[in-house]
Amino acid sequence: MTDIETEPPPRLKRAVELAYAVEGVVGARVWQSDGIVAIGIRAAPSASVSDVLRRVEQAVIALREPDEKWEFGLLDDG
Repeated sequence: MTDIETEPPPRLKRAVELAYAVEGVVGARVWQSDGIVAIGIRAAPSASVSDVLRRVEQAVIALREPDEKWEFGLLDDG
């Protein structure tokens, strides 16, 4: 079985762009499933992870639709 990657909707692509624009973000991914959007980031070693996550959340809040739940977290280095 193979995984087929599809292009994310423009709104989610924009969320990744906005996440990368936040100072301290060196990696970002986005997933969407059943009314939930998840954004995972990798922060620079010199950055405060909690501060970077907070700023990413603020950067993308305008993209959130009324009935969606958004979650934010860290990408695994492995």
